[in-house]
Amino acid sequence: MSPLTLADLSAPLMTLRMLGAEFPHLPAPCVTVSTVYPERLELSFHDDFAGFEAWREALNIAPESVVHRVQVGGQTGVLRVRATFAGAELELTGYAKVPALEPVLSGAGAVS
Repeated sequence: MSPLTLADLSAPLMTLRMLGAEFPHLPAPCVTVSTVYPERLELSFHDDFAGFEAWREALNIAPESVVHRVQVGGQTGVLRVRATFAGAELELTGYAKVPALEPVLSGAGAVS
């Protein structure tokens, strides 16, 4: 198998160019284009889900398509969705801290 060329990454690179032109007002993501998945453009958002949701809504990706997971021992929430846009596989991923639960004291609650 011969090594990939930059031309082999044209689908995700063109998609990135189109997204930049069409949605310049949206939050800037971390961008990944890789020779491992030459048809995929990955956009990731860290610290909260707001950027992820802004892009998901702008791209008209249905909320029910989003997969939610928790990692790092329950400390980090992850939202992930894949869609096709302009000929490339687009993967959006959002990461956010899961708030710590307040401890509930025994016997606390409504008084009757």
